Amino acid sequence: MISEVADTDNRLHEWMGLALLEAETASIDGEVPVGAVVVVEGLVVARRHNEREATGDPTAHAEVLAIRDAAAVVGSWRLSDATLLVTLEPCPMCAGAAWAARMGHVVWGTANNDAGALGSLYNLSADPRLNHEYPITTGVRAEECSALLVNFFANRR
Repeated sequence: MISEVADTDNRLHEWMGLALLEAETASIDGEVPVGAVVVVEGLVVARRHNEREATGDPTAHAEVLAIRDAAAVVGSWRLSDATLLVTLEPCPMCAGAAWAARMGHVVWGTANNDAGALGSLYNLSADPRLNHEYPITTGVRAEECSALLVNFFANRR
């Protein structure tokens, strides 16, 4: 199930703001500016940004790192009560990590037309062939999320 919000949910707006701060940190560090936050029962339990360049790890996407941290805090790999917020629509790997964690809800800011796996190119959150489906919400602070990416790549050219 995909739903789009017009930034009327103040909690999602606020939490996406934290993900945007993580994305800004990534940009300063020379990383593609993507940030992620995991919230459980209204509390932020993890905040991360991309770290592929710093670590040389191709899996060091913001979402994967935040999911790992959240699982450590919660004490379980099952995050069915958690919401993952990310500035850019997750790729297949990250959508798969949300699936593997049995994520309760995923919220993304701007579409990923190159590799989006939660609505743009694929939708792994709603594939009945998989043993877990999860709701997604799109478009939260989309313009801000998109602007970070556009400015980052414009400055690199």
